[in-house]
This record gives sequence, C-alpha cells and structure tokens, in this order.
Amino acid sequence: MTSDRAGQPAQLSDLVDVPQLVSSYYVLTPDPEDVDQQVAFGTSGHRGSSLKTSFNEQHILATTQAIVDYRREQGVDGPLFLGADTHALSGPALTTAIEVLVAAGVTVLVDSQDGVVPTPAVSHAILRANAGKDLGAKGAGLADGIVVTPSHNPPGDGGFKYNPPHGGPADSDATKVIAAAANDYLRRGLDGVGRTPFARAITQVGRYDFLGTYVDDLPSVLDIDAIRDAGVRIGADPLGGAAVHYWEAIAERHRLDLTVVNPVVDPTWRFMTLDWDGKIRMDCSSPSAMASLVARKDEYDIATGNDADSDRHGIVTPDGGLMNPNHYLAVAIQYLYGGARPGWRSERIGKTLVSSSMIDRVAADLGKELWEVPVGFKWFVPGLLDGTVGFGGEESAGASFLRTDGTVWTTDKDGIILALLASEIQAKTGRSPSEHYADLVAAHGDPAYARIDAPADREQKARLSSLSPDAVTADSVAGEPITAKLTQAPGNGAAVGGLKVTTESAWFAARPSGTEDVYKIYAESFRGPEHLAQVQADAKALVDDVLGG
Repeated sequence: MTSDRAGQPAQLSDLVDVPQLVSSYYVLTPDPEDVDQQVAFGTSGHRGSSLKTSFNEQHILATTQAIVDYRREQGVDGPLFLGADTHALSGPALTTAIEVLVAAGVTVLVDSQDGVVPTPAVSHAILRANAGKDLGAKGAGLADGIVVTPSHNPPGDGGFKYNPPHGGPADSDATKVIAAAANDYLRRGLDGVGRTPFARAITQVGRYDFLGTYVDDLPSVLDIDAIRDAGVRIGADPLGGAAVHYWEAIAERHRLDLTVVNPVVDPTWRFMTLDWDGKIRMDCSSPSAMASLVARKDEYDIATGNDADSDRHGIVTPDGGLMNPNHYLAVAIQYLYGGARPGWRSERIGKTLVSSSMIDRVAADLGKELWEVPVGFKWFVPGLLDGTVGFGGEESAGASFLRTDGTVWTTDKDGIILALLASEIQAKTGRSPSEHYADLVAAHGDPAYARIDAPADREQKARLSSLSPDAVTADSVAGEPITAKLTQAPGNGAAVGGLKVTTESAWFAARPSGTEDVYKIYAESFRGPEHLAQVQADAKALVDDVLGG
C-alpha cells in the first residue's frame, strides 16, 4: 500500500542511525544456521543490513575469501578492481575486503583519489584491462572486480557483488559456488580466512583513475559533440550516490551546459523525498523518490537521476515529467537502431521478459531480432561482449549499449550513458524522449503496465521458481485465450524462475522475490488500465491456485 508520505521530504525520524549501523557491522555476529543471516547472492550480489545481522564484517570476510578461492580456481590472476558507493556500510566493507584480498596476494586496484566508484566504471575498467585477451584462458593475467553496493536500497543496507573477467555481474554458476563457500567459512568460524591489518594492507594496494578513464572515454559511446553544440541544458541529480563527481567532471571536461542539481553526499540521505512505501530509497525510476527533481523539470531540457551506484537511470523532461523506464527503453531502442548508430552490426535487441511489449513492437517495426531473457542483467553479457546485442535493457531502469563502432562499452548496467543518451536524442532530433514516446504510442498503441506484490512464504516461492507450464490449467486471462505459458525465456532457453503468460493484447509474469516473503506480478495490457486490472486479478488468482496446490 502506498504511504501517505510518499514523495514528501524525509524527516529526522526517517533517518538511519549511522553510528549504530557501522557499530553493528563490527559487533553483531551472524548465526550461520539462520537462513536469514547467511550469505545469499541475488541478481545483484549479497545484500542485507548490519542491524538485521545480514551484512556484517563476518559476511564480508567470508565472501571475500570465497571470491579469492573462486578466482584462483578459475585461473584469474590479474588485478582486481575494487569500488564502492556512498552507503554507510560500503566503507567498512571495502576496508574488510582489502584486508582479505591483500592477505591472499591479490593485486588490488582502488580509486586513485580514494573516491566512490560507480558500477559502470568498474565494468569499464575490467573490460579495458582485458581487451584482446581470451577471457576463458587461465593464468592470462585477466582482471576482475568487486563493487560494494546495495544499489538503490535504503541507507541501512549494504551490498557486495562480484564481476568476473567479462566485466558483468557474475552468473548463478559462480555465485552459488561463492555463496556456498562463504557460508562454509561462517560455519567454521572463519577458519581459513586470511587477513592483513588495514594499516599495512592499504600500503600494498594499487591505484586506478576510474573517473578520468571513464569520463574521457565517453565520446566513444555517445555523440558528446552534438550535445554540446546543441546547448542542451542538463540537470543531473546523483541522488547522493557515486556519480556525483563524475557528473562534475563530465560537465567540465566535455564543456556541457550541465548542472549537478544536488552535489550533497550524506549517508542518511536526509535530502531525499520518501519512496512509495514511506522509506528512503534512491530509486531514480520512482516518481516519489524523484519528486524533488521532477519539481524542477522546467529548469532543464533534460533532467536525470541515478541510484547510489549509478547503474540505473531516471529521465525527466519538461513535457513529460519522469518517464516510465519501459517507455524510455523503447525510445532509446528506436533511436539507436533507427539510424543513430550506423557502425553497429548488431541485429539483436535485448530485453528482460518482464519489460514492456512496446519493445517487441518497436523491434518488429525495425526488422530487428528480439532477444528476450530472464530477469537479471547477467544474461546480456555474452551479446554485449561480442557485439551481437547492441542494447540490453530491463524494466527496472538498467541498461547498457555498445560504443558507436559496435564494440563493447560495459557489460554491466550504466545509468550515466543512458542519462546522457537522453540529451543526445534531444540534441540530434530537437525533440524530447517523451515526445518520441508519444510517436511510438501513436504507431503501436498505449500499453498500461504495473507491478504488484503478493505474500508468499519460502516454500511457496520455491514452488513458483520451479513451475512447469503444465501446472497452469487455465486457458484464458482477462477474457482472452492464453497464447503462451513460459517458464523458459524465448531468447536463450534459460529458466525464468517463475512464469510468464501471454495473450493477444496482454501478458503477466510472476516471480518470487529474492529478499522478501512476496512474489511479484508484472503485467501489461494494450487495452488500457481497466483491462490491466483484470489481468492482475486473474494472474493473482491463477498463481495463488498453483501455490496452494
């Protein structure tokens, strides 16, 4: 249920107690037999809170040692790029990771200015270091990385994710091994975990200019000259995250008319407006969390937001306000594949199966192949690496795309280039992304899209994640015959960890949450909001029937 304070400024009572949060990181000890206190990798690494004993020093000691073991087994012996965002727990976790990595003899590269580092800058660094190398070769000096971030999660959370030599999120084959090893270390009281005191360890790390290398390379993926020459007025809000100094550098080095709307970094995020549920959350796709920037939409031609690690984007225009992430993905695809990137050889458009079917219609109109994969950006990695997928995007405002010459830029989500692409579209076409979306609606229809959550315990979530199409006995949804029941993604045949059901004009997908006792229903209808509500109701009844059986 939406809070009556959604979109309102945070108050003192909403703020996390940072000293308590950091103290709990060091003081509280997780119970390795309590599933809620174990290391568990979701689609974006291990996340939790020190206050709930789910993200504490022992977790990071064990997980870092497990990563050391894994990279050793895989023959990864090059440098490890280590970055962190602005969450209060990211600093302590970064310190812990350095102690373990140095003790293991890993060549660690941290930011040359001791600054925070966006996720895309780590991916960019890994790919740059591994350029021209065989990513499957052992002992080839391949680089990998760790990003300490819980992404857009509330201030009280911490996160820790591993990026292998391909530069993108680790796949489930890797994360299962790492999580199992980490939990084994926890059960053994950290026996076998090496550690060098930080005061000595920090003198043994190397330095890397994440910011300069990334920012200076932007003209290879975007038409920066066009943005500058058109004089696009840009307002960039880092939402207190890792992009804050990157936006300052982008404005200065590329001479753009770009204002950093809010340069404040505060681990309580007291300057935020509250998200839909009354919590502080740096979700740049949320109208509630982005309310303060939306209120200033008329001051800029394009205003943008990023989450704490800058892997997500939010696009605000004077005529449309905050764009729905699905809408902007469709516009970006239409623009990029519609002639803006003649150097691309890619015929594939990557989307997750819970993203809007507007993308399907745009792809068909462009005559390009739609590559539909399960939720998780990791599925786009192979296609972005070899250039066969020009653009990969997901409904939660995460995407990346190729350089103008058709080679890989990042294999992790990049909210910075997606934000700048909006300004390129404005500069090159003279029209805002929201105006372009209106054209797509006129050509393909106006879909209604929403996501709702429903309660589910651990057993029910497990049942949902392993469904077979035969478990669904219904033959229609919201008055339309079912045309497909999918538990495997059409693009790569991978299990979707749930179910997607389609009809002629609508679809829904149900997936268990990896962090809460709920399952998520994504739904869309090209017949309007009333039909969407019917789809949602039928979807919940159908899934509840399956889970209750």
